[in-house]
Formats: sequence, C-alpha cells, structure tokens
Amino acid sequence: MSAVSSVTHHETTYDRRRLRQWLAGEARADGVTRRRLLTLLAATAAGTAFPLTAPAHAADPPIVKPLPPEWFIQRGTNAETRWEALRGTGYHTPNELFFVRNHTATPVLDAADWRLTLWGDGLRGTPGEENPVEFGYDDLRALPAVTRTAFVECAGNGRSYYTTQQGDTVAGTPWTLGAVGVARWRGVLLADVLRRAGLSSYAVDIQPRGLDAEYVSGGESLGRVRRPLPLAKALNDVLLAYEMNGEPLPYDHGYPVRVLVPSWVGIASIKWVGDIEVSAQPLFSPWNTTFYRLFGHAYPEEGSAPLTRQTIKSAFELASGATFPAGEGQVLHGRSWSGAGAIARVDVSTDGGTSWRPARLHDRPRSGAWTRWSLPWTPDTSGSTHLLARATDTTGRTQPDTAISNTQGYLFNAVVRHPVTVV
Repeated sequence: MSAVSSVTHHETTYDRRRLRQWLAGEARADGVTRRRLLTLLAATAAGTAFPLTAPAHAADPPIVKPLPPEWFIQRGTNAETRWEALRGTGYHTPNELFFVRNHTATPVLDAADWRLTLWGDGLRGTPGEENPVEFGYDDLRALPAVTRTAFVECAGNGRSYYTTQQGDTVAGTPWTLGAVGVARWRGVLLADVLRRAGLSSYAVDIQPRGLDAEYVSGGESLGRVRRPLPLAKALNDVLLAYEMNGEPLPYDHGYPVRVLVPSWVGIASIKWVGDIEVSAQPLFSPWNTTFYRLFGHAYPEEGSAPLTRQTIKSAFELASGATFPAGEGQVLHGRSWSGAGAIARVDVSTDGGTSWRPARLHDRPRSGAWTRWSLPWTPDTSGSTHLLARATDTTGRTQPDTAISNTQGYLFNAVVRHPVTVV
C-alpha cells in the first residue's frame, strides 16, 4: 500500500469511527444541541435546502478585494474565478485572482490585536477557555517557518454540473469549476504549536474556529465557522499560514492567520482562525454533520462520514462557449488536480468524447496541487462541439463519465463537457 493510500485509509477508518460515536451519543457537538443537530440532519437527508450563504451584517460588503467581471463571477458572499483569467498567470494563482468562499463577510482584523487561543481537555493541565494558552502574531512568526504549495478548493466546486450535465437537483452555490486555486503558503506547522501548548496523549480531535461573524441558517445562529480535524491529520501536514504567494494573507483569504489543510475540502482550512479547541473526545459541529457530508439515495440514511480529501477534476483555461476559426492551429491549455495523489495522465477529446489523445504535462507531479497541461488542435469542422479533459492520478483514480449525486452537490468529479463553437 502506498503512503498516500495508507494515510487515506487511516483517515477514512477514523472518520467512520467518529460517525458511529456521534450517532451513539458518545461525542460532543460544539455549540449545538444533539436534538438540534438531529433535526438538521433529518432535514438535510430529506433534501431540504438550507441557505449556504448569509451576510454578516447587511451593511458589510461580503468581500473586500475588487471583483472585476472579467476575472470573477460573483455568487452572493462568494466569488468564482473565471478560468480564462488564469491563462498565462503561471503555476500559482495570483492573490487578486484567487476565488473567495465566505459564509458571512470578510472581517478586517489587525494583526497587532490578534491572538490564537488554544484550550480544551486535550491539553496537559486541562486548561479551559478561562485558562487558555495564547500565541500572538509575532509569536507565530518567531517559530520555524514552513512553505508549502497546495490547492484550496470548495467541496462544492463543480456543483452546477450535477444539474446541467446530469439533471440532478442539488442545493448550494452553483459553482462551475472556479472555486479552486493553488498558492505558495508560508506559516508554522500546527503540530509545533500544539506541542508548545502542551498537547496531551489523550487528545483525539482539534477544532479551529474562525473570527468571522456567526453564521445563520434557517433562522438560527450556528455560531462561528468551525470544523474538527482528527489529531492524526493535524500532526501530519497542517499549517497555520500567515503568507500567501510571498505576501501577508489578504483579508479575504484569512488575514492575519488561517488554517491550511492540504488535499482536504476547503471548509477544513478555516480562515481568520481565532481559537483551537484540543479535545480528548471526538468533536462535531454543523460543518461536519449537517453540512459537508454526502446525503442521497447512494448513501446511508445518516449520511456519509464527514468529507475529508478532495476528489479529482480537470478544467480548460478557456471561457465557456469560446469560438475557434476552422482550419487554424490552436493549443488548448488546462489544469488537473486530485486530493488523493499527483496527476499522472490527462487525456483530451476535441470531438465530444468520440476520440481521445494524451495531453502534454508541464509540471512535476505533486500531491495536493495541480498539473498544467496542453494539447495542439486544428479544428476542421464548423459547428458546435464539446472539449473534454479526463485526468488520472497516481493512486489510479480516473474521472468518471457521471458523478454519484448527493443532495448538497459536493465532490463533483465527472468529466466536464466544455462547449465551444468552430466557425
């Protein structure tokens, strides 16, 4: 078994055990009663659509940075990157082009006033919220720094294709493929901070919580965004990042400090982190019970285990509906990525899936990030067609023709049919 497969197996086993513990009442759901969570869970399993975005305050702009329409599609409190805007930008997504996923509104914080509080019965001495361990911004920057290139991707990236390609009804922000970006992150290992805070041998889960406003769903506040991580993942490769592509984190991307959980769904990478609970028992929040699980006909009534690793996808650096002149040589460009392993191969079809050719890969394969690719093409027949890209990663996963549907539209991994016209 490969190292990646071994880690994935461990994570899956751990999360399924946590699921059983929660259902048996042996785990704590932070800030929400078990009765309320069961009500939410039942509604979600029945296909009830909860609103997934709500502004923190009506007067607050949800996103701070400029959102020119040639770069972004605005989606409520979120902004999706247009893939054609990434053409020629290099390997790392420029900060100004990076997509934004907000539950409420971007808070504008001051690093001088910021503190990271660690607390819980998973620390030695069982400090509570009234007796926390604190780190300031300068304290973190004084620790040994680590730089890591990794993608961050919303779990719902590609959600709209469940409907437009498969005819499935799903709830949530109708992303196409632009809710993903790769950056060079710099920060400190969460493992180092946990050990300095006095990590106990009894700890099993950690739960970062953001400093953005409380999130309201169905008329009820669910508190600030927070999502547990198993200790095995927290001690493996998770960063507390304070730089993005060589600059301090922009406000919309977590300034002054965010969590970065490589290869996992974006909700795990909590922005504007303000405190971390370290627990000796499994933890659950709405973000791994009601949200970010798979519900639907293909899943158990109580849903899947909480989502962890991202799936595999491909995208063309090209506008939907682009036009090409017949008889003129073109070079198609795109990017593929997977949460399970590095990209090993990409095949491209320029005739709607009738025939396929291998694309040329331009980057050294690496886990947790994407690979750029290209393919020459001379269109010779006028009319409408679809371009298709199908990736395979080093674990053997290949994009299927159809994704298994779920009520909230997570983890779309099927080959996307990209419409173009030849004139």
